[in-house]
Amino acid sequence: MADSKPMAAIGSYEMALPFQAVGVKSVILTAENRNTFESELEKLAREDYAVVFIQEDLFVEFADKVEEINDNYQTSVLPVPGPSGATGAGLASIRSSVEKAVGMDIFAER
Repeated sequence: MADSKPMAAIGSYEMALPFQAVGVKSVILTAENRNTFESELEKLAREDYAVVFIQEDLFVEFADKVEEINDNYQTSVLPVPGPSGATGAGLASIRSSVEKAVGMDIFAER
């Protein structure tokens, strides 16, 4: 049986708490420690986390760092809606990833 790799979630208390409830490592970011996001994300990638779920607003704000992690580590960084709801960034990310993988936008309206 293959070794499983851990998962983590980074975001507000409200976003990360459900992940923590099912055993996923959670990094809670507040207005005071939001500036630690990049170092926390890189630390999780270096520790070989398979997936890091991040709050959509962080995904948008730190898009360059997210892209760097996705390009240079085996960690997959995935956006999830925050407490204020979905912004569309998660769907746009999935759409872009699928388009890169298959060479076309399979979600396009016909």
